[in-house]
Amino acid sequence: MTANAGQSRVDGAGGANGHLAPKSSIDRIGQLGIVGAGGGGFPTAAKLKTRVSLVIANAAECEPLLHKDKELLHHFSAPFLRGMQTAMELVGAREGAIGVKEKYHEIIEALERDAPQGIRVVPLPDVYPAGDEFILVHLVTGRVIPPGGLPKDVDAVVANVETLMNIGLDQPVTHKYLTVAGAVATPVTLRVPVGITIGEVIEAAGGATEEHIGVLLGGVMMAKPAASLDEPVTKTTGGIVVLPTTHSLIQRHNAPWLHVQRIGRSACDQCRFCTEFCPRYLLGHPIQPHRAMQSLGFSTGADAMVATLYCCECNLCTMYACPEDLDPKTVCVQAKPLARERGLTFKGDPASITPHPLAEFRRVPMRRLIAKLGLTEFNNSGPLKNHAFAPRKVKVLLKQHAGAPSVAVVKSGDRVKEGGLLAVPQQDKLGARIHASIDGVATVTNDAVIIEA
Repeated sequence: MTANAGQSRVDGAGGANGHLAPKSSIDRIGQLGIVGAGGGGFPTAAKLKTRVSLVIANAAECEPLLHKDKELLHHFSAPFLRGMQTAMELVGAREGAIGVKEKYHEIIEALERDAPQGIRVVPLPDVYPAGDEFILVHLVTGRVIPPGGLPKDVDAVVANVETLMNIGLDQPVTHKYLTVAGAVATPVTLRVPVGITIGEVIEAAGGATEEHIGVLLGGVMMAKPAASLDEPVTKTTGGIVVLPTTHSLIQRHNAPWLHVQRIGRSACDQCRFCTEFCPRYLLGHPIQPHRAMQSLGFSTGADAMVATLYCCECNLCTMYACPEDLDPKTVCVQAKPLARERGLTFKGDPASITPHPLAEFRRVPMRRLIAKLGLTEFNNSGPLKNHAFAPRKVKVLLKQHAGAPSVAVVKSGDRVKEGGLLAVPQQDKLGARIHASIDGVATVTNDAVIIEA
């Protein structure tokens, strides 16, 4: 494989100690427009404005069929490790930990060989959702982040593999790595220009193998259904999963709220399976999805509302635990705004929170989850391949990160170059810089900068 333009050839390892010296600053990371590439999109410069003793690299990648982070660790370990060292230096961390699935023996061996002093590899069980940062922090450190808290509350910062790699590459974020999986001719991981349509990316994977398809963005468990094949790729798009429209996952993700509410009210028998498998409940958090289901017809009290507030939306309750095929996750999501409006929060002592004594034995193995979701017929691979994308047009959204939409600094008719600045954060608001992913002429709209080559 030949690395893409502007990137180092770092297949396999890339040497560790002396030449990985950090060089980025907080300001530089902000200038490059680096955000959380795992899906959250939190501006990385803002995240690293803290002081902790541990930086954790989230390489768990527990969404079924996705392989992007694993492929980046295999092919681009040098900039990843360089970025991790930089993050550690910026937050004052004495230690770094890379959480990666224990089944990836070759990657673990390479990282243990090449990681600089102070960075260790933590093999993780092949379970879902090991990539949830609350679960990851507990697996790595044994600490429990308090309800509504952040990793920094237990002296840690968590960053995705691609985020750290982007820090190490020290270039404006103009492209995104993602896996295309499911009903496509060739499941694959690709480097694609930000703003290209998902339809063009699917064609680069050989096209769909079904005539009538639905598309889930980001993975199948915490997916956002694509409205059309013209939706643009953003800095946080980690996966494109193509499935036939008849597949249960497409139907469930597109189920209207009134349908979820009506069926849930009539069919829930309060078996508690949703709660007993909930990863946050097993951490000791005050989240009980079965109480959320109560709120549909039996109770709207404060306890039921608080029970929804700390849902991480991993969807395990809905997609795996519920024997009636109900949707506790969506019920929790719908109830969260009301709980916040009422000012309902956890009132207990965070120090009193302890994991469930059976938590270790209720982890959901990935192979069982894949079988339950009806995904065993699809090729569970996604090797990183080169593809020469040459889009005639890209739509670069002004909001593809946590916080407020960015403000365009170019005007319609301006000629822009790949890597050139398109937009900056609003003054005194959380946001990220946005850069051009191709050369061309800009057209500025309310929500995007469209570039035509």
